[in-house]
Amino acid sequence: MGFDPVAYLNEPRWQKVSLELSRIQRLMELLEHPEARLRCVHVAGTNGKGSTCACLDAICRSAGLKTGIFTSPYLTRFEERIRVDGKDIASEDLKACTLEVKRSAEQIQHETGEHPTEFELMFAVAALHFAQAGCEACIVEVGLGGRLDATNVITPCLSVITRIGLDHTALLGSTIEAIAAEKAGIVKPRVPCITCEQEPAAQSVLEETCRAEGSPLSVVRSADITCARLTDKLTRTFIYQGEPFETKLLGAYQPENASLAIAAARQLASAGWPLSEKAIRQGVAQAVWPGRFQVLARHPLVIVDGAHNADGARALAASLDEVEKLLHPSETICVVGVLADKDAHAILEPLAARAEAFFLYAPANPRALPAADLARLASQLAPQVEAFVCTDAQEAMDRALKRAAPESMVAAFGSLYSIADVTSACEAVLGGR
Repeated sequence: MGFDPVAYLNEPRWQKVSLELSRIQRLMELLEHPEARLRCVHVAGTNGKGSTCACLDAICRSAGLKTGIFTSPYLTRFEERIRVDGKDIASEDLKACTLEVKRSAEQIQHETGEHPTEFELMFAVAALHFAQAGCEACIVEVGLGGRLDATNVITPCLSVITRIGLDHTALLGSTIEAIAAEKAGIVKPRVPCITCEQEPAAQSVLEETCRAEGSPLSVVRSADITCARLTDKLTRTFIYQGEPFETKLLGAYQPENASLAIAAARQLASAGWPLSEKAIRQGVAQAVWPGRFQVLARHPLVIVDGAHNADGARALAASLDEVEKLLHPSETICVVGVLADKDAHAILEPLAARAEAFFLYAPANPRALPAADLARLASQLAPQVEAFVCTDAQEAMDRALKRAAPESMVAAFGSLYSIADVTSACEAVLGGR
């Protein structure tokens, strides 16, 4: 059999979280530093990283730049994580780059007794592919934290930090200050940084870090974003600094992410990147980011969202409020699966009051919370609401859709890892209506 790059990169032996930079630094050295040949924007944060990256990538492509974008996790196929000009890495390129990275990883294991982790290998493949493809602009999303994340070997042209909240507390710290310090670890000396208006504790950490590094800090203020409305054609309009924009990204939180991308693009333009206002407007309008308040069908209205922490769940609830005011669905049915290392109570609580029924499942992940445990929690939060235990996302979505009337709303959330299964189930039952 031939070499399978996806099987190698997903080898269970490499699937550990080991936050430090020595392995990735050595890996880049052995690969002759592909990351040094890239012009990058580095994006960290708790929520909104992927959407902000998608907007920036679309803006750069609208300007005619050849782009590379590295994000995680993937929804349907592994190759989604590494894209050039909006297209997934080709199988032959993935194989060639992974073989090159594998040789260097084996040398590191021989030298140190340690093999690079799965994420380190994947980022090395991405950096190598982007360099070989001649990408002119690379958007790089942090995997976990920032300070010790493998992507932090890059020296970007700009750092972007999206909204910070409590997540991965076992690894990053139990307070907003501790987590903000990890995110702020991507700030490089004299490299500009852009962020949104954070909680005061997080804002203070970012300001102090930028002062210490001599990095100019720009803040997208909430007051700069107004008239953010969902339209009946299911697009979203908003005004940023007095100028109107439209986006296909529908969540109530998306104007903030899009505004961060706009501010980032303008900062890059001031530094000489060929990003016109026309390209910025077009990019924001064209950006797509599957699985984030994505409408899968209209009758019933089916929405899938990757909300997997407290802030994400609150943002989802705000988005659903807008939908209810605009479209007046007859009921809301929730399809939910979460991982055991997430705060299931905080994820369910903002949605519990609006649910007419819960269909609960364990995501296809070793870290999944059993559906029965989730059902007990749902029943505690909403005793009057039926909670159905299902074997997997497919069954949960299937049962929810069969219960739903044409005027119902079905909201599936709690885990990015289940979005492909949820989407597949919706297509099987409704045929994409």
